[in-house]
Amino acid sequence: MDNRKIIALLKNTPIFAKTSEKSLESMIQSAVVKTVPAGEKVVEEGQGGVGFYLILEGKVDVIKDGKKLAEFEAGNFFGELGVIDGKPRTADVVATAATKCWILSQWAMKSVIASHPEVALSMLEELARRLRATGARSSSEK
Repeated sequence: MDNRKIIALLKNTPIFAKTSEKSLESMIQSAVVKTVPAGEKVVEEGQGGVGFYLILEGKVDVIKDGKKLAEFEAGNFFGELGVIDGKPRTADVVATAATKCWILSQWAMKSVIASHPEVALSMLEELARRLRATGARSSSEK
């Protein structure tokens, strides 16, 4: 996938929507792309969380304690908590189709945040949205 398409996907995320293309281009140079076959874990609960993942192609399920919490596809992202604090992953993310991810390390993300503090605010807003959605789901399941 070429850089223009990756930038377009990043610009469509709430975290990077306000980030300049020049900054996104420099971020891309610090990232890696990984392909995971269907049925394999992209990340495992309990592993160190040192990467932000943007799905370029494919689909994944987010699973905790055997329950599916979310389903993500191309353009969706995960790993923003681990990028912030480096703590272990809070859930498994399993590829349900062959999945290609763009991965930005914690160190590269911190550099982006230092240069573009609006990214941190956008990350906090998205984290709050996801936490509220998870809380609402938990309440309705009781």
